[in-house]
Amino acid sequence: MRALTKEDQEKITPEKGLERLKEGNKRFVSNKMLDHTLLQQVNETSKGQNPFAVILSCIDSRTSSELIFDQGIGDIFNARVAGNIVNEDILGSMEFACKVAGSKLIVVLGHTSCGAIKGACDNVELGNLTVLLDKIKPSVEGVDYNGDKSSKNLEFVDMVAEENVRRTMGDIQSKSSTLKEMIQNREIGIVGGMYDVETGVVDFYEHSLQ
Repeated sequence: MRALTKEDQEKITPEKGLERLKEGNKRFVSNKMLDHTLLQQVNETSKGQNPFAVILSCIDSRTSSELIFDQGIGDIFNARVAGNIVNEDILGSMEFACKVAGSKLIVVLGHTSCGAIKGACDNVELGNLTVLLDKIKPSVEGVDYNGDKSSKNLEFVDMVAEENVRRTMGDIQSKSSTLKEMIQNREIGIVGGMYDVETGVVDFYEHSLQ
């Protein structure tokens, strides 16, 4: 497959971008990935790139966006940090991806059994990790749950992970006037989802594309 051209990128709407990711994940799960001819794409993108989406996912080694969405070189921007949270650096990167480079879709992707979420649930303190986990704790507190709220309870952990995705989507729009305006003007879309580390399936939140 050839790399995306500027003309290809301009034809992709947020809805089409989301469908492109859904189809890629279906191929990944069914083990029918495309032949991306990666070295050819290296050559084709050597003078520039035209990704259609920017995906914020966790640093977890099991959640490589290019793999789980069956995308090639130059197809997506991939921002990764433990717990898929946002800070000024990531927001700036997203602003570049969308306003400057032309991406049409922002995806916030959490995953099941997330170690960062577990750490926030257990109030782990460890150097700079403490500061990162503090950004997740509002999601821990925001889940209405009466049972065990420790990392041992994977049901609760996954509920917090989903809440964290939704809060991150909100943070992106409240902390970046550039991205908020682009979303309101329907120049780009934003969507949340969860990756299941046991099945490889990405479940996008119903009606969450904005």
